[in-house]
Amino acid sequence: MEMNELLRLIALKQEGGYWDFKKQWYDKEKICDLLHDIICMANNLENKDGLIIIGIDEENDYDIVDVSNDENRRNTQQIVDFLKDKKFAGDIRPTVKVEQVDIFGKVVDVIVVKNDNSTPYFLKENYRTLVAHHIYTRVQDTNTPKNASADIDKVELLWKKRLGLLATTVEKLEVFITRPKDWSDSPCSETKKFHNVYPEYTITRQVAEDRNGYEYYLFSQDDSTPYWRQITIKYHQTVLASLLGVALDGGRYFTPCPCFESIRIETPTLQNVPIRYMIMNSFIYNLNLFFYKHEFSEEARASRDRFLGVILLFETEDEKNEFKNYVGNNWQKRDSYLEEIPPYILENIPQIKGYKENYFREQYENALILKKMLNEYRAKLC
Repeated sequence: MEMNELLRLIALKQEGGYWDFKKQWYDKEKICDLLHDIICMANNLENKDGLIIIGIDEENDYDIVDVSNDENRRNTQQIVDFLKDKKFAGDIRPTVKVEQVDIFGKVVDVIVVKNDNSTPYFLKENYRTLVAHHIYTRVQDTNTPKNASADIDKVELLWKKRLGLLATTVEKLEVFITRPKDWSDSPCSETKKFHNVYPEYTITRQVAEDRNGYEYYLFSQDDSTPYWRQITIKYHQTVLASLLGVALDGGRYFTPCPCFESIRIETPTLQNVPIRYMIMNSFIYNLNLFFYKHEFSEEARASRDRFLGVILLFETEDEKNEFKNYVGNNWQKRDSYLEEIPPYILENIPQIKGYKENYFREQYENALILKKMLNEYRAKLC
Protein backbone atom coordinates (compact mmCIF):
# COMPACT_ATOMS: atom_id res chain seq x y z
CA MET A 1 0.00 0.00 0.00
CA GLU A 2 1.05 3.60 -0.42
CA MET A 3 3.28 5.02 2.31
CA ASN A 4 1.33 8.28 2.56
CA GLU A 5 -1.95 6.45 3.13
CA LEU A 6 -0.42 4.24 5.81
CA LEU A 7 1.10 7.25 7.60
CA ARG A 8 -2.25 9.02 7.41
CA LEU A 9 -4.06 6.14 9.12
CA ILE A 10 -1.42 5.85 11.83
CA ALA A 11 -1.58 9.61 12.46
CA LEU A 12 -5.33 9.33 13.13
CA LYS A 13 -4.46 7.29 16.25
CA GLN A 14 -7.64 5.31 16.02
CA GLU A 15 -8.95 2.28 14.16
CA GLY A 16 -11.71 2.51 11.59
CA GLY A 17 -14.20 0.71 9.43
CA TYR A 18 -11.58 -0.83 7.13
CA TRP A 19 -8.33 -0.73 9.08
CA ASP A 20 -7.14 -2.37 12.29
CA PHE A 21 -3.86 -2.11 14.23
CA LYS A 22 -1.91 -4.96 15.79
CA LYS A 23 1.27 -4.64 17.83
CA GLN A 24 2.58 -8.02 16.71
CA TRP A 25 1.71 -11.03 14.57
CA TYR A 26 -0.87 -13.60 15.68
CA ASP A 27 0.64 -16.49 17.65
CA LYS A 28 -0.75 -20.05 17.65
CA GLU A 29 -3.21 -19.25 20.42
CA LYS A 30 -4.64 -16.37 18.39
CA ILE A 31 -4.88 -18.11 15.03
CA CYS A 32 -8.67 -18.07 15.28
CA ASP A 33 -8.48 -14.29 15.75
CA LEU A 34 -6.56 -14.05 12.47
CA LEU A 35 -9.34 -15.80 10.57
CA HIS A 36 -12.01 -13.74 12.34
CA ASP A 37 -10.23 -10.47 11.49
CA ILE A 38 -9.78 -11.45 7.84
CA ILE A 39 -13.48 -12.34 7.46
CA CYS A 40 -14.56 -9.10 9.13
CA MET A 41 -12.29 -7.08 6.84
CA ALA A 42 -13.52 -8.97 3.76
CA ASN A 43 -17.07 -8.05 4.83
CA ASN A 44 -16.27 -4.45 5.77
CA LEU A 45 -19.01 -1.94 4.96
CA GLU A 46 -16.75 0.79 3.59
CA ASN A 47 -16.41 -0.80 0.13
CA LYS A 48 -12.61 -0.62 0.43
CA ASP A 49 -9.71 -3.04 0.84
CA GLY A 50 -9.45 -4.13 4.47
CA LEU A 51 -6.11 -3.41 6.14
CA ILE A 52 -4.72 -5.28 9.14
CA ILE A 53 -1.66 -3.22 10.02
CA ILE A 54 0.83 -5.15 12.13
CA GLY A 55 3.52 -3.25 14.02
CA ILE A 56 1.52 -0.44 15.64
CA ASP A 57 1.38 -0.23 19.45
CA GLU A 58 -1.97 1.32 20.33
CA GLU A 59 -1.20 1.33 24.03
CA ASN A 60 1.98 3.33 23.52
CA ASP A 61 0.66 6.30 21.53
CA TYR A 62 0.53 4.25 18.31
CA ASP A 63 4.28 3.84 18.28
CA ILE A 64 5.79 1.87 15.36
CA VAL A 65 7.16 -1.56 16.31
CA ASP A 66 9.58 -3.37 13.99
CA VAL A 67 8.14 -6.82 13.16
CA SER A 68 10.99 -8.07 10.95
CA ASN A 69 12.07 -10.58 13.63
CA ASP A 70 8.59 -11.58 14.79
CA GLU A 71 8.68 -15.39 15.05
CA ASN A 72 5.00 -15.61 14.05
CA ARG A 73 5.41 -13.51 10.92
CA ARG A 74 3.70 -14.82 7.76
CA ASN A 75 3.98 -13.96 4.08
CA THR A 76 1.25 -13.92 1.44
CA GLN A 77 1.57 -17.59 0.54
CA GLN A 78 1.33 -18.68 4.17
CA ILE A 79 -1.85 -16.65 4.68
CA VAL A 80 -3.34 -18.04 1.46
CA ASP A 81 -2.47 -21.58 2.57
CA PHE A 82 -4.04 -20.87 5.96
CA LEU A 83 -7.33 -19.92 4.28
CA LYS A 84 -7.34 -22.82 1.82
CA ASP A 85 -8.46 -25.52 4.25
CA LYS A 86 -11.09 -23.37 5.98
CA LYS A 87 -14.63 -24.33 5.01
CA PHE A 88 -16.03 -21.19 3.41
CA ALA A 89 -19.55 -21.16 2.01
CA GLY A 90 -19.46 -21.73 -1.72
CA ASP A 91 -15.73 -22.41 -1.41
CA ILE A 92 -15.19 -18.71 -2.09
CA ARG A 93 -12.40 -17.27 0.04
CA PRO A 94 -11.18 -13.72 0.58
CA THR A 95 -8.27 -12.59 -1.54
CA VAL A 96 -5.37 -11.50 0.67
CA LYS A 97 -1.76 -10.47 0.38
CA VAL A 98 0.91 -9.33 2.82
CA GLU A 99 2.81 -6.12 2.05
CA GLN A 100 5.96 -5.04 3.85
CA VAL A 101 6.41 -1.33 4.45
CA ASP A 102 9.56 0.34 5.81
CA ILE A 103 8.68 3.30 8.01
CA PHE A 104 11.64 5.28 9.29
CA GLY A 105 13.80 2.16 9.33
CA LYS A 106 11.18 -0.05 11.00
CA VAL A 107 9.32 -2.83 9.19
CA VAL A 108 5.52 -2.88 9.35
CA ASP A 109 3.45 -5.63 7.71
CA VAL A 110 0.00 -5.02 6.23
CA ILE A 111 -2.44 -7.84 5.50
CA VAL A 112 -4.47 -6.44 2.61
CA VAL A 113 -7.91 -8.06 2.28
CA LYS A 114 -9.17 -7.21 -1.19
CA ASN A 115 -12.51 -5.53 -1.66
CA ASP A 116 -14.78 -7.43 -4.08
CA ASN A 117 -18.39 -8.33 -4.75
CA SER A 118 -18.39 -11.85 -3.27
CA THR A 119 -19.73 -10.74 0.09
CA PRO A 120 -20.81 -11.91 2.52
CA TYR A 121 -17.96 -14.29 3.28
CA PHE A 122 -18.86 -16.84 5.95
CA LEU A 123 -17.97 -20.35 7.08
CA LYS A 124 -20.08 -23.42 6.37
CA GLU A 125 -18.45 -25.36 9.23
CA ASN A 126 -17.43 -24.23 12.69
CA TYR A 127 -13.77 -23.37 13.19
CA ARG A 128 -12.83 -23.34 16.87
CA THR A 129 -14.88 -20.47 18.32
CA LEU A 130 -16.07 -19.19 14.93
CA VAL A 131 -19.63 -20.27 14.16
CA ALA A 132 -20.80 -21.63 10.82
CA HIS A 133 -23.25 -19.46 8.86
CA HIS A 134 -22.67 -16.46 11.12
CA ILE A 135 -21.98 -13.26 9.18
CA TYR A 136 -19.10 -11.31 10.67
CA THR A 137 -18.47 -7.70 9.65
CA ARG A 138 -16.92 -4.52 11.00
CA VAL A 139 -18.81 -1.43 12.16
CA GLN A 140 -16.57 1.59 12.70
CA ASP A 141 -13.68 0.14 14.74
CA THR A 142 -15.43 -2.96 16.07
CA ASN A 143 -15.70 -6.50 14.68
CA THR A 144 -18.83 -8.59 15.09
CA PRO A 145 -18.27 -10.83 18.15
CA LYS A 146 -17.42 -14.46 17.36
CA ASN A 147 -20.50 -15.77 19.13
CA ALA A 148 -22.86 -13.39 17.31
CA SER A 149 -23.92 -12.52 13.79
CA ALA A 150 -24.13 -9.09 12.19
CA ASP A 151 -27.35 -7.10 12.40
CA ILE A 152 -29.84 -7.91 9.66
CA ASP A 153 -29.43 -4.54 7.93
CA LYS A 154 -25.67 -5.13 7.63
CA VAL A 155 -26.25 -8.65 6.27
CA GLU A 156 -28.74 -7.31 3.71
CA LEU A 157 -26.21 -4.68 2.65
CA LEU A 158 -23.53 -7.32 2.02
CA TRP A 159 -25.91 -9.48 -0.03
CA LYS A 160 -27.01 -6.45 -2.06
CA LYS A 161 -23.35 -5.79 -2.79
CA ARG A 162 -22.93 -9.32 -4.15
CA LEU A 163 -26.05 -9.01 -6.28
CA GLY A 164 -25.00 -5.63 -7.63
CA LEU A 165 -28.06 -3.86 -6.22
CA LEU A 166 -26.06 -1.04 -4.62
CA ALA A 167 -24.08 -0.20 -7.71
CA THR A 168 -24.41 2.48 -10.36
CA THR A 169 -25.11 1.46 -13.95
CA VAL A 170 -21.38 1.22 -14.69
CA GLU A 171 -20.62 -0.57 -11.42
CA LYS A 172 -23.35 -3.11 -12.18
CA LEU A 173 -21.74 -3.77 -15.54
CA GLU A 174 -18.42 -4.45 -13.80
CA VAL A 175 -20.19 -7.06 -11.67
CA PHE A 176 -22.15 -8.54 -14.56
CA ILE A 177 -19.12 -9.23 -16.75
CA THR A 178 -17.64 -11.38 -13.97
CA ARG A 179 -20.59 -13.75 -14.47
CA PRO A 180 -20.52 -14.84 -18.12
CA LYS A 181 -23.14 -17.56 -17.55
CA ASP A 182 -25.69 -14.78 -17.02
CA TRP A 183 -25.30 -13.63 -20.65
CA SER A 184 -26.64 -15.06 -23.90
CA ASP A 185 -25.82 -14.62 -27.57
CA SER A 186 -28.32 -12.64 -29.57
CA PRO A 187 -30.50 -14.87 -31.80
CA CYS A 188 -29.48 -12.58 -34.66
CA SER A 189 -25.71 -12.79 -34.18
CA GLU A 190 -23.19 -14.38 -31.81
CA THR A 191 -21.21 -11.13 -32.00
CA LYS A 192 -23.90 -9.49 -29.86
CA LYS A 193 -24.63 -10.57 -26.30
CA PHE A 194 -27.25 -9.47 -23.81
CA HIS A 195 -27.68 -9.96 -20.08
CA ASN A 196 -30.38 -12.52 -19.27
CA VAL A 197 -31.90 -10.59 -16.36
CA TYR A 198 -31.13 -7.06 -17.52
CA PRO A 199 -31.25 -7.32 -21.35
CA GLU A 200 -30.78 -3.55 -21.62
CA TYR A 201 -27.08 -4.35 -21.12
CA THR A 202 -25.56 -5.44 -24.44
CA ILE A 203 -22.07 -6.20 -25.71
CA THR A 204 -21.34 -6.11 -29.43
CA ARG A 205 -18.19 -6.43 -31.50
CA GLN A 206 -17.80 -5.26 -35.06
CA VAL A 207 -14.96 -5.03 -37.53
CA ALA A 208 -12.72 -2.09 -36.58
CA GLU A 209 -12.63 -0.31 -39.92
CA ASP A 210 -9.97 2.21 -38.87
CA ARG A 211 -7.53 -0.31 -37.36
CA ASN A 212 -5.04 -2.38 -39.29
CA GLY A 213 -1.49 -3.57 -38.85
CA TYR A 214 0.16 -5.92 -36.40
CA GLU A 215 1.19 -6.21 -32.75
CA TYR A 216 4.05 -8.42 -31.57
CA TYR A 217 1.75 -10.66 -29.49
CA LEU A 218 0.01 -11.83 -32.66
CA PHE A 219 3.15 -13.83 -33.47
CA SER A 220 2.72 -16.01 -30.39
CA GLN A 221 -0.14 -17.72 -32.24
CA ASP A 222 -0.16 -20.38 -34.97
CA ASP A 223 -2.15 -17.97 -37.14
CA SER A 224 -0.81 -14.41 -36.76
CA THR A 225 -3.37 -12.75 -39.06
CA PRO A 226 -4.87 -9.72 -37.25
CA TYR A 227 -8.65 -9.50 -36.91
CA TRP A 228 -9.33 -6.21 -35.11
CA ARG A 229 -12.76 -5.65 -33.60
CA GLN A 230 -14.45 -2.71 -31.89
CA ILE A 231 -16.14 -3.73 -28.62
CA THR A 232 -19.15 -1.59 -27.68
CA ILE A 233 -21.00 -2.03 -24.40
CA LYS A 234 -24.34 -0.28 -23.99
CA TYR A 235 -27.04 0.28 -21.41
CA HIS A 236 -30.15 0.83 -23.55
CA GLN A 237 -28.70 3.23 -26.16
CA THR A 238 -26.06 4.75 -23.89
CA VAL A 239 -22.51 3.66 -24.62
CA LEU A 240 -20.83 2.65 -21.36
CA ALA A 241 -17.56 1.47 -22.89
CA SER A 242 -15.91 1.33 -26.29
CA LEU A 243 -12.57 -0.41 -26.71
CA LEU A 244 -10.49 -2.30 -29.21
CA GLY A 245 -10.35 -6.08 -29.27
CA VAL A 246 -8.65 -8.72 -31.39
CA ALA A 247 -9.55 -12.22 -32.52
CA LEU A 248 -6.35 -14.24 -32.18
CA ASP A 249 -5.20 -17.41 -33.89
CA GLY A 250 -7.62 -17.22 -36.78
CA GLY A 251 -10.53 -16.30 -34.53
CA ARG A 252 -10.14 -19.14 -32.03
CA TYR A 253 -9.77 -16.75 -29.11
CA PHE A 254 -11.09 -13.21 -28.63
CA THR A 255 -9.80 -10.66 -26.15
CA PRO A 256 -9.80 -6.92 -25.53
CA CYS A 257 -6.40 -5.56 -26.44
CA PRO A 258 -3.93 -5.24 -23.56
CA CYS A 259 -3.08 -1.84 -22.11
CA PHE A 260 -0.06 0.02 -23.40
CA GLU A 261 2.61 2.05 -21.57
CA SER A 262 6.31 2.75 -21.88
CA ILE A 263 9.13 2.35 -19.38
CA ARG A 264 11.63 5.19 -19.48
CA ILE A 265 15.21 3.93 -19.49
CA GLU A 266 17.78 6.66 -18.87
CA THR A 267 21.06 4.71 -18.99
CA PRO A 268 23.22 4.04 -20.84
CA THR A 269 21.17 5.87 -23.48
CA LEU A 270 17.71 7.38 -23.18
CA GLN A 271 15.01 5.07 -24.55
CA ASN A 272 11.40 4.05 -23.97
CA VAL A 273 10.60 0.36 -23.70
CA PRO A 274 6.93 -0.31 -24.58
CA ILE A 275 4.94 -2.81 -22.53
CA ARG A 276 1.60 -4.50 -23.12
CA TYR A 277 -0.16 -5.55 -19.93
CA MET A 278 -3.34 -6.27 -17.99
CA ILE A 279 -4.04 -5.82 -14.28
CA MET A 280 -5.82 -8.58 -12.40
CA ASN A 281 -9.46 -7.79 -11.61
CA SER A 282 -9.41 -4.68 -13.80
CA PHE A 283 -12.28 -4.09 -16.23
CA ILE A 284 -10.18 -5.14 -19.24
CA TYR A 285 -8.92 -8.29 -17.53
CA ASN A 286 -12.42 -9.27 -16.42
CA LEU A 287 -13.70 -8.65 -19.94
CA ASN A 288 -10.92 -10.91 -21.20
CA LEU A 289 -12.16 -13.63 -18.85
CA PHE A 290 -15.74 -12.95 -19.90
CA PHE A 291 -15.12 -13.70 -23.57
CA TYR A 292 -12.86 -16.64 -22.73
CA LYS A 293 -15.40 -18.34 -20.46
CA HIS A 294 -18.44 -17.44 -22.56
CA GLU A 295 -16.86 -18.82 -25.74
CA PHE A 296 -14.65 -21.50 -24.20
CA SER A 297 -12.97 -24.20 -26.25
CA GLU A 298 -9.77 -26.17 -25.90
CA GLU A 299 -8.39 -24.21 -28.84
CA ALA A 300 -9.22 -20.96 -27.03
CA ARG A 301 -7.43 -22.27 -23.93
CA ALA A 302 -4.23 -22.88 -25.90
CA SER A 303 -4.45 -19.52 -27.66
CA ARG A 304 -5.04 -17.66 -24.41
CA ASP A 305 -2.08 -19.37 -22.76
CA ARG A 306 0.16 -18.23 -25.61
CA PHE A 307 -1.24 -14.70 -25.40
CA LEU A 308 -0.70 -14.42 -21.63
CA GLY A 309 2.78 -15.85 -22.14
CA VAL A 310 3.91 -12.69 -23.92
CA ILE A 311 2.10 -9.88 -22.10
CA LEU A 312 2.60 -8.76 -18.51
CA LEU A 313 -0.06 -9.62 -15.94
CA PHE A 314 0.15 -7.48 -12.81
CA GLU A 315 -1.66 -8.06 -9.53
CA THR A 316 -2.25 -4.35 -8.89
CA GLU A 317 -1.59 -0.90 -10.30
CA ASP A 318 0.98 -0.39 -7.54
CA GLU A 319 2.85 -3.53 -8.58
CA LYS A 320 2.97 -2.28 -12.16
CA ASN A 321 4.44 1.07 -11.12
CA GLU A 322 6.97 -0.51 -8.78
CA PHE A 323 7.99 -3.00 -11.48
CA LYS A 324 8.53 -0.19 -13.99
CA ASN A 325 11.00 1.36 -11.55
CA TYR A 326 12.70 -2.02 -11.15
CA VAL A 327 13.08 -2.39 -14.91
CA GLY A 328 14.45 1.14 -15.21
CA ASN A 329 17.17 0.27 -12.70
CA ASN A 330 18.04 -3.12 -14.22
CA TRP A 331 17.56 -2.80 -17.98
CA GLN A 332 21.33 -2.64 -18.50
CA LYS A 333 21.27 -6.41 -17.86
CA ARG A 334 18.93 -6.97 -20.83
CA ASP A 335 21.37 -9.11 -22.81
CA SER A 336 21.94 -11.48 -19.90
CA TYR A 337 18.18 -12.12 -19.70
CA LEU A 338 18.07 -12.62 -23.46
CA GLU A 339 20.64 -15.41 -23.18
CA GLU A 340 18.10 -17.41 -21.16
CA ILE A 341 15.55 -17.37 -24.01
CA PRO A 342 15.89 -20.32 -26.42
CA PRO A 343 16.70 -18.95 -29.92
CA TYR A 344 14.05 -21.10 -31.63
CA ILE A 345 11.27 -19.08 -29.95
CA LEU A 346 12.26 -16.04 -32.00
CA GLU A 347 13.15 -17.73 -35.28
CA ASN A 348 9.76 -17.29 -36.96
CA ILE A 349 9.11 -13.63 -36.15
CA PRO A 350 8.54 -12.19 -39.65
CA GLN A 351 9.63 -8.95 -41.20
CA ILE A 352 6.40 -7.10 -42.05
CA LYS A 353 6.41 -4.62 -44.91
CA GLY A 354 6.07 -1.05 -43.68
CA TYR A 355 7.79 -1.69 -40.32
CA LYS A 356 11.46 -1.11 -39.60
CA GLU A 357 13.78 -4.11 -39.71
CA ASN A 358 13.45 -6.51 -36.76
CA TYR A 359 10.76 -4.30 -35.22
CA PHE A 360 8.56 -7.15 -34.00
CA ARG A 361 11.48 -9.41 -33.09
CA GLU A 362 12.80 -6.73 -30.73
CA GLN A 363 9.36 -6.19 -29.16
CA TYR A 364 8.89 -9.94 -28.76
CA GLU A 365 12.34 -10.24 -27.17
CA ASN A 366 11.55 -7.40 -24.79
CA ALA A 367 8.24 -9.01 -23.83
CA LEU A 368 9.91 -12.31 -22.91
CA ILE A 369 12.68 -10.49 -21.04
CA LEU A 370 10.14 -8.44 -19.09
CA LYS A 371 8.29 -11.64 -18.13
CA LYS A 372 11.53 -13.02 -16.69
CA MET A 373 12.22 -9.75 -14.88
CA LEU A 374 8.73 -9.75 -13.38
CA ASN A 375 9.27 -13.25 -11.97
CA GLU A 376 12.63 -12.14 -10.59
CA TYR A 377 11.12 -8.98 -9.09
CA ARG A 378 8.43 -10.98 -7.29
CA ALA A 379 10.94 -13.53 -6.03
CA LYS A 380 13.00 -10.75 -4.46
CA LEU A 381 9.94 -9.59 -2.51
CA CYS A 382 9.35 -13.01 -0.93
